[in-house]
Amino acid sequence: MSLTKPRTMPGVLELLPLEQIAFQSTLDIIRRNFERFGFLPVETPAIELSDVLLTKTGGETERQVYFVQSTGSLKQGDEPELALRFDLTVPLARYVAEHEHQLQFPFRRYQMQRVYRGESAQRGRFREFYQCDIDVIGKDALSVRFDAELPAVIHGIFSELAIGPFTIQMNNRKLMRGFFERAGVIDPEQQSLVLREVDKIDKRGEQYVRDTLIGEHFKLPLDAVTQILAFIAQRSCGHDDAIAKLDALGGGNALLETGVAELKEVLAFVRALGVPEANYAINFSIARGLDYYTGTVYETTLNDHPQIGSICSGGRYENLASHYTKSKLPGVGISIGLTRLFWQLREAGLIGMAQSSVQAMIALMDEADLPKYVELATQLRAAGINTEVQLEPKKLGKQFQYASKAGIRFVLVLGEDEIANGTVSVKDMPRELQYQVSRAELAKTLRVEIEQLAAMPKGLAP
Repeated sequence: MSLTKPRTMPGVLELLPLEQIAFQSTLDIIRRNFERFGFLPVETPAIELSDVLLTKTGGETERQVYFVQSTGSLKQGDEPELALRFDLTVPLARYVAEHEHQLQFPFRRYQMQRVYRGESAQRGRFREFYQCDIDVIGKDALSVRFDAELPAVIHGIFSELAIGPFTIQMNNRKLMRGFFERAGVIDPEQQSLVLREVDKIDKRGEQYVRDTLIGEHFKLPLDAVTQILAFIAQRSCGHDDAIAKLDALGGGNALLETGVAELKEVLAFVRALGVPEANYAINFSIARGLDYYTGTVYETTLNDHPQIGSICSGGRYENLASHYTKSKLPGVGISIGLTRLFWQLREAGLIGMAQSSVQAMIALMDEADLPKYVELATQLRAAGINTEVQLEPKKLGKQFQYASKAGIRFVLVLGEDEIANGTVSVKDMPRELQYQVSRAELAKTLRVEIEQLAAMPKGLAP
């Protein structure tokens, strides 16, 4: 019988165990910070009804959707009734509309699940990937204060991940649209197109944006383009500088003035929430190209690795579930594309080798003493220490080698002398230390060592 070559489809991230532990640790840090700010967990099915899922899509997004069909429906030639979710926002809109009368508003939800998208096969683009989202949904209205709370959540997550200095860059879409109006770009549709081009400036450069806005498609006056480029080039350095730049924009346009007032309120509350000035700034080029956003927008970048791009983004939207309910449900949210971020951090050398979730391994010294090893393992597990027992006879050196490769920190040796003395020999593999502990004190001693390690910075950096 011929063998089938084992392989995965392009666009998926499959990790080895110690890498998976690092990935799970990242998920745990994100979840812990979401919950720390009072967000509640939600999960939605990976498969949604096609007509519900695709209500708000079109164009490129719809071409990337994976439809789901049974063998029977394929034979009958039926249109697919089911599809895999391509993000977590549309399922959230459906969820809130469906459970509207059972939820408490403002509704604070977090969701950490896989999504599926038919991306073209290339490095760093994934067809299956984790998204980690939080949103606050209001009913009829939602205070701009919630916009300020999300940067505090972002700061908590990336401080704990310890992957280097980062900046939460903020802007406001009302402010941008108001500035465009004042510069002579009045038509809302044309404003949306200009916003999309402005959002490309970091990737394409100023000259590209200038040529595009002056070119055949836009035909904007040179004076308007000059004003827009000068505006979007501004970045703040410190809280007071951010306020000064907002004040310098002046007035003369109601939408601009509203956007300035909102962003000032956000900045004041971000500061009150204890986010250090070094970790947030205004950047008037941040637009988040989707028309979905209506107010505050965010992008977070690593200062030392700008090539990675945004590691967390989001913003304010006016009405989450307009396609599913007549209720007005404004909200604000952020999203971390964790699979892509993890891959990028690994490529940049910012992720070190994780320790195994197995904290101790008991070596097999003598087959006759196996019941004693199992008994010791049971005691350690009851004390909260993840313990593995070697069940196959190998030379002691081979057992140490196994533990080292598997990332297990402690190897416990219970030989003839240790059994007679009521002790256990402990080999601390990373520190290359060996010492004896009384069996009665073993669990407590290991617990202290494990807790000392847990108290160290949680970062993923090597």
